[in-house]
Amino acid sequence: MTIEEKIFKRTIIDFNQLPKFGFTKSGDVWTYSELFMNGDFKAMVSITQQGSMFGTVFETATEDEFLPLRVENMEGFAGEVRAEYQKILENIKANCCRINYFAHPQANRLTQAIYDTFGDEPTFPWDKFDGYGVFKNPDSKKWYALIMTIDRSKLDKKLSGEIEVVNIKLDEAKIPELHKQNGFYPAYHMNKKSWITITLDDTVPDDVLFALVNESHAFTLGKHKRRQA
Repeated sequence: MTIEEKIFKRTIIDFNQLPKFGFTKSGDVWTYSELFMNGDFKAMVSITQQGSMFGTVFETATEDEFLPLRVENMEGFAGEVRAEYQKILENIKANCCRINYFAHPQANRLTQAIYDTFGDEPTFPWDKFDGYGVFKNPDSKKWYALIMTIDRSKLDKKLSGEIEVVNIKLDEAKIPELHKQNGFYPAYHMNKKSWITITLDDTVPDDVLFALVNESHAFTLGKHKRRQA
């Protein structure tokens, strides 16, 4: 993951703010430049209309790209340059971005659907796992959904790469049949009899996903409310 990807993870670019910050547009690309380290370096940050971001740091004296920037855990002078470049990116983030709780669009659509239906927003209780968002009923304090960023190999050893998934609770009799369908897996790190993992990569259609999450939410209601629901 690049420096830019780490800093702008779970954010949405507010394109209306880019020209106010100092970005200029050419075609479908917005570009911003800034001198730093007493003018010895120049950062060039570009954002496409689709929201992709990439950046380059040049040494102003030679106009050569400063390649040590991309070496993680670099100490000394190169580490200082990297840290100052990160400050520039953080400033762009603070002024030109909105929070996007999760990385994949389907995860954010689900988050919005949960808020629209139940008024609940995710909480992120673990510093070590900052991509793990918990949805719980504020009345019963019971969980009904957990969105996580995991490696695909946790679900299928033949696959790799980061993916967002959601764990939900369902009727135990329903889970075995769902396992036969694409996008459904035995619950990752939870009781596999009553919980199931669903990939949030659009394999499962939104209407199916949202309906199942509603079923999971029903388990957080008291018996009286559950009969009324």
